[in-house]
Amino acid sequence: MALVFQYSSNCSESEINSEDRLRGEARFDRIAETVDDYEIAFDVYSTRRRCAASDIVRKDRVKVWGVLYELPDYLLNRDTARAYERRSFDEIEGEGRNYRRESIQVRRPNGDIVSALTYTVKAPQFGLRTNIEYVGHIVRGLREHAVPDEYIAKVKAIAAVNNPDIATEVGRL
Repeated sequence: MALVFQYSSNCSESEINSEDRLRGEARFDRIAETVDDYEIAFDVYSTRRRCAASDIVRKDRVKVWGVLYELPDYLLNRDTARAYERRSFDEIEGEGRNYRRESIQVRRPNGDIVSALTYTVKAPQFGLRTNIEYVGHIVRGLREHAVPDEYIAKVKAIAAVNNPDIATEVGRL
């Protein structure tokens, strides 16, 4: 099984395990935060979502919380998933196009540090705006797994600054 760290819309089990994604095969492990310093950013355009999607970028003295899932190894890369007539997680995440898969260290709430795979943007773009639907998936997924409220408030604040047109709606999430 592959351990993956999700910090975005795939924090929501209904998203990651939807019929067009992993069809119920992603298993929740627990929440975790990055060991290294990162912050969430909206710096890549998602044609599917028609808005800026999220990324984690280096920022001193800041951590990103997210959700750890276990995935069957065969669903991770395109070749093995294709052999089972399935979409791979690399394909779902846009690995090789907009994102790259990398291994990072994350800390579980009990203090254990583990390596997990995650996806970061290859060529960040500035000036892109996210939308309320996308931010809603992130916030719901974080709440679904009891990520600390202080961190959820920070994600909402970053989203509101990214797109002031949705700030009021973000505040209601």
